[in-house]
Amino acid sequence: MELVISSAVIFTMVMDPLGNVPLFLTALRNTAEDRKKRVLVRELLIALVLMLLFLVGGRGFMRLFHVEAPSLTVAGGVVLLLIALRMIFPTPERSLRERIDDEPFIVPLAVPYVAGPSLLAMEVVLVSGNPGAIGQYLIALLLSWAVSAVVLFFSASLHKVIGEKALTAVERLMGLVLVIISIQMMLSGVAEYFSLR
Repeated sequence: MELVISSAVIFTMVMDPLGNVPLFLTALRNTAEDRKKRVLVRELLIALVLMLLFLVGGRGFMRLFHVEAPSLTVAGGVVLLLIALRMIFPTPERSLRERIDDEPFIVPLAVPYVAGPSLLAMEVVLVSGNPGAIGQYLIALLLSWAVSAVVLFFSASLHKVIGEKALTAVERLMGLVLVIISIQMMLSGVAEYFSLR
């Protein structure tokens, strides 16, 4: 149960649903009001399918490209660190804030807003390090996806109630926690590679 909870917390922080609220609102601004909820549900389901594919097929990916677990752990830590730094120190050129002139399909809502590269890499890293716990990781992933889905489904109301400043503060706080997790991942990967532990 502890593994499920800790993994769900990590997955949720990487998905960053609160940080995605303004991004989703921007991406859906040109979508008809009567279609927004349907588009949102569709994109969330597409993201879930992609996440499940990576969760189940991640080890096959590693075997196909002859990638060892320590390498993937360090790489996942580096990607996570870059994402975390962008959460803490956002810039006007932030690539996730894409301009959408039509109804979005897959990009950018499903990918990369929900099922981003850092989340997919995290899934592969965790399952590769503990393949026997794939069932627990599946439960954790479904839980974190459900949390993100609820937050994003009510994103318009949430944005009005909480406000932009509070959402930004939460995103920065999540970024700080992710920095710690990413550094630990890199240290664990290096230690495993050199058999230091």
